[in-house]
Amino acid sequence: MDLRLSKEIIHRYEAAHFLVNRRLNALIRELMPEELTIDQFSTLRYLHSQGRSTSSELADIFCVGKSSITAIINRLFYKNLIYRLPDEKDRRVTYLALTEEGEQLFDEMDVKMYELLLKYISPFDEQEAITFIQTFEKLAHELGKPQ
Repeated sequence: MDLRLSKEIIHRYEAAHFLVNRRLNALIRELMPEELTIDQFSTLRYLHSQGRSTSSELADIFCVGKSSITAIINRLFYKNLIYRLPDEKDRRVTYLALTEEGEQLFDEMDVKMYELLLKYISPFDEQEAITFIQTFEKLAHELGKPQ
């Protein structure tokens, strides 16, 4: 790809990403219960998809320090949305998982998120939507590679 075209594509990506990220975050914040942040919901989503996780794994997945993830975990724990489960073989390891209340809140928010995002995806025809998500997943894959 030539330099001029690559600069234009990167500039367009940055502009679109900024607008999409800021606007969607604002819309998502409006959907969230007052006591829940987007980072906390993202943690619930990850735990829901994985079943359980360690705090170290969460810190790696979300690219944050362990102190940041500990603060999120503690808030979710005190809201009775997650519980701590000690590993039976290694007492140094503690798993985190959703409580029934956490599962219920996640399910409610998941429906709201689906309805919100569907509003913005529905103008795409089927092939556009598939091409978009495949391209986006390819970018995610590239970003997930070790540097």
